[in-house]
Amino acid sequence: MKINTYVDISTLDKEAKKDYIDRHSAFVHCDSNAKKGEKFTVKVKVGDEYSHPDDFDHYIAYVQLWNGETLLAQANFTSGALGNTANQVEVDFYIVPTKNMKLMAAAYCTKHGLWHSNEVAVEVNE
Repeated sequence: MKINTYVDISTLDKEAKKDYIDRHSAFVHCDSNAKKGEKFTVKVKVGDEYSHPDDFDHYIAYVQLWNGETLLAQANFTSGALGNTANQVEVDFYIVPTKNMKLMAAAYCTKHGLWHSNEVAVEVNE
């Protein structure tokens, strides 16, 4: 399976290409520091400027949160979860870190495959 990754859309000329890349890409939003043993919130959003369809045959089926090669959490969706209207999938994951992390999100589109976010480093302090 091909894994797609985000490309800085400001470098692209065609609006259709910007739309395609942005609406499928996962973005990790969290603080860059966390406290060891305390609940830490990580928001994963699919699409930044553009919304993704929510049709019966074209929708985001799942969003995953990874720390390096370790799967931390996954949220699954079915078509219609966003009211059958184009929108941006958002998931808040709550994790309890014990050491520094390299977080990455993945989103799976039923029509366009798997998309990975850029890695986000989180320093965990005592």
